[in-house]
Amino acid sequence: MELKASEDIEAPIDQVFAALSDFEAVERQAMRRGVEISRKGEVDNPDAGLEWTAGFSFRGKKRDADITLTDFAVPEQMVFQSVSGGLEAQTRIETVALSRSRTRINLVTELMPKTLSARLLVQSLKLAKGGIDKRFRHRMATFARDLELRLKG
Repeated sequence: MELKASEDIEAPIDQVFAALSDFEAVERQAMRRGVEISRKGEVDNPDAGLEWTAGFSFRGKKRDADITLTDFAVPEQMVFQSVSGGLEAQTRIETVALSRSRTRINLVTELMPKTLSARLLVQSLKLAKGGIDKRFRHRMATFARDLELRLKG
């Protein structure tokens, strides 16, 4: 199952990518939403191989995820590989310069079930795909708007 969203931001690509790769800020945002997160590695000079462990609640159960940064190409792309139980996910964030002061962020998440229970979860998500796509795009739009305001302010 694949989820996609794109948003345009009024800011240069270098600033947008720097904000997206400010992993300490992203970690703080996750913690404010109740995610327990710990990083393995330094974010001063991020590169492929940086890892996180996250704990969160989903559908009333405590879940854990291992997240690895598998590709980091400044200022175009970041790719994350996540494993939570029998569910693997790949998230690709791409930035494209539309002009000197405008950047498009493309976000693609692909869910790949590896166990029967993960397949059942993904199948139930597919049945609600219209609503999930709408919420995913709405969250991306909110994130992009907040990022744009943060870069301007």
